[in-house]
Amino acid sequence: KEAVQRSNDYDEGGYWLQLWEVLIVLAIAGLLLQGRRSARLRDWAQRVGRYALLRDGLYGGVYGMVAGLLMLPLNFYQGYWREHGYGMSTQDQADWWLDWAVGLGVEVVGTMLAVALLYAVFRRAGERWWLWGAAACSALLALMLLVSPVLIDPLFNTYKPLEPGPVRSAVLTMAHATGVPADEVYAFDASRQTKRVSANVSGLGSTAAIRLNDNLLSRTSLPEIRAVMAHELGHYVLNHGPKMLMQFGLLILFGLLFCHWAMRRLFARWGARWGTQSVADVASLPLLTAVFSVFMLAATPVFNTIIRTQEIEADRFGLNLAREPHGFAEVMLKLSDYRKPDPGAVEEFVFFHHPSARHRIHDAMRWREAMGTP
Repeated sequence: KEAVQRSNDYDEGGYWLQLWEVLIVLAIAGLLLQGRRSARLRDWAQRVGRYALLRDGLYGGVYGMVAGLLMLPLNFYQGYWREHGYGMSTQDQADWWLDWAVGLGVEVVGTMLAVALLYAVFRRAGERWWLWGAAACSALLALMLLVSPVLIDPLFNTYKPLEPGPVRSAVLTMAHATGVPADEVYAFDASRQTKRVSANVSGLGSTAAIRLNDNLLSRTSLPEIRAVMAHELGHYVLNHGPKMLMQFGLLILFGLLFCHWAMRRLFARWGARWGTQSVADVASLPLLTAVFSVFMLAATPVFNTIIRTQEIEADRFGLNLAREPHGFAEVMLKLSDYRKPDPGAVEEFVFFHHPSARHRIHDAMRWREAMGTP
């Protein structure tokens, strides 16, 4: 009972953190827009960069740095203090700060490149900026899916081929049986940061890489590992990566269309005071970020439903592939260390990007009964 209450408290606290994150984004926008600070930053970037692409990239880098620093108190509470408070973290403070600094560097560089690209698109697209902007954002998401496993993830963890043995053989047997083009399984040292178990099949198309963390290896049995990896292979076989890109692309499209409507009204009222009155002006980036964040907060149920639907499909694929309903159920109980196991229907619909443990275990037992397995 105490463990369930702790899990419930952890998950419910996360709902409030989502709201606080948006409120901080709004505060950052207010700080930069008031007193024409954003316009003055744009003017500085123009003097230094001269060309529009360099100007926008410089602005994006400074904006990423400012946002990262202002988000630091929330990130420290969420990523270090709270994780230790709930017994989920294994990381000392020095290692946390190192990871945070590396993450901030990645964020600054990524923001520079993304802002330079997006505002080049915005300038060329004119009034249809929201349409072409959504296409550019989708392209950036696809690029991130390809680049992140190769260039970014190794900055935080060490990935090594899994030693020959029952786990490697079982995973590769399932991969080859389902046409996943991978001949290696990689393990990474997540235990230096967390107690969570996790795995994934990263990349798109022929770049598929099967990866599982060392907590999964040390905390679970072979049937449990088979169940988890069959689920992850299901995401790849069912083309969830490309499908999610298309679905998120549509969500971004509607989000930018909302920004188009809202920002025209905000510019008309306060644009002269802010020193920026056009979406194509990089000085309006804080406003765009704030308005889009409000849209995404309102669209939380849609965003989570997209992911949750794919998770249900992968669960069922995994059960049919691994045929380990008991192993699957055992893993779901372990995930309940930090996921509320039995939320209400509305709560699950709004806040859960994975099905609840109760639903997932129930589905596994129904599968077991239907198949007549012991």
